[in-house]
Amino acid sequence: MSAVALSPGLAPVLASILPMAGEEPPEPVLSAPVLLLLAAAAIAVLLLLVIKAKMSAFVAMLLVSMGLALAARIPVGDVVTTMTNGMGKTLGTVAMIVGLGAILGRVIEAAGGAEILADRFTRMLGRQRVIAAVTAASFILGIPIFFDVGFIILAPIVFGFAHIARINPLRIGLPVAATLMALHVVVPPHPGPVASAATLGADVGLLTMASLPVCALVAVASYYASKLFKVDSIVLDGSSLGSAQESAESTYAPGGAIARPRATGPLTVILLIIEPIAQMMLGTVGQMMVEKGSTAHGVLGFIGSSTTALLTAVLLAYVVVGHQQRWDLEQRGTVLDSALPDVATIVFVTGAGGVFASVLVASGIGKALSGVLVDANMPILVTAFVISLALRASQGSATVAILTTGGLLADAVATGGYSPLQVVLIQMAIGFGALGLSHISDSGFWIVTKYMGLSVKDGLRTWTALSTIAGLIGFLLTAAMWLVV
Repeated sequence: MSAVALSPGLAPVLASILPMAGEEPPEPVLSAPVLLLLAAAAIAVLLLLVIKAKMSAFVAMLLVSMGLALAARIPVGDVVTTMTNGMGKTLGTVAMIVGLGAILGRVIEAAGGAEILADRFTRMLGRQRVIAAVTAASFILGIPIFFDVGFIILAPIVFGFAHIARINPLRIGLPVAATLMALHVVVPPHPGPVASAATLGADVGLLTMASLPVCALVAVASYYASKLFKVDSIVLDGSSLGSAQESAESTYAPGGAIARPRATGPLTVILLIIEPIAQMMLGTVGQMMVEKGSTAHGVLGFIGSSTTALLTAVLLAYVVVGHQQRWDLEQRGTVLDSALPDVATIVFVTGAGGVFASVLVASGIGKALSGVLVDANMPILVTAFVISLALRASQGSATVAILTTGGLLADAVATGGYSPLQVVLIQMAIGFGALGLSHISDSGFWIVTKYMGLSVKDGLRTWTALSTIAGLIGFLLTAAMWLVV
């Protein structure tokens, strides 16, 4: 069974993720049961501090991370280094994307573009079809675009549609997030499934054909499942995009009133959303068609990176929207800068989540947990799902959970005599395991909750629950396919 070649366009992304997934942590001093109890206790204390004591999530995660590192007997001299590395690795992939995405959303919001686009499509589709339409759009968007980038791009649109349709933003935001995450953990060209497929020897083309219809069903199921949550009683905190719920005719004032001579049209908004998506697709697909190491390969990688694509879209918005609104240069700069204070909390809390995850990995907790599950001798498909789900819950990162699980099962898959389709289904089970249990150790949890204005408690009751439901549904659909192949 031949292994597939890793898509060259994913090299920069995997370079920032693989150190955490691939570096072998030192052998833990404590036994597996003790480490697992420490992990459970750390998560429980963290939830108590954030939910009951109302402590800042950023401070609470740093405090619990330090305490866990000491309790797990990580050498005292390595504790701060481990925490710093976790912060750096997480922010290295998140900070620029969140910042540029927030600026792009703020420009669209300040010009009234999100509301105008939402109003136009709401009139065309009707209020009852708005949620389904945005969820379907997120499915298309999520095929080539990473979860965090896609959600940040769509966030102002979600709030605009929610305002025009007079519905709670969570009605749209939750199924959109679940759809984007399902694609991110299962469908190529996302880094986790592609890299793990290479490890297992799964055919990427077959994986794409099998996973897309399953993810479409998961998106539909997430859409209906999200309706079961009683979100209308949830009071949203200060979301970074909360002002998008104001009237489209209201004056926007980031540090001073900026009038809207005329609202930015829906075509301009669509252009600003599609441009970075098209640019990233160009880079990813283009790199697959040229020789690795060539000049063209490097240029396409630069053009298609999420940072370059979002920066291009921001500059385009700066010129086009600024001209349409007749903003002078000072006003344009004010609009751009006004987005950054609002997302500072998201960036810092997401980084602290990386600190917590780094300590969990360095302590050997993930290794101990996966070892216990491998020794349980469950059926291969169940083993793939459960190990991935457990690793996702224990250290946060879906990509790390996928890569680690793929590595643990590589020998069993290679010697198991499975058909190409069965290997693909094992990979899908791994992916759907990494979809569930998104909670406080996951940077995606903080992006969703902070952007939507959810408290930690409400985030656990809604986003964590929905991500787990989506993962279970995806696994059950995969298991059904396994029974008939």
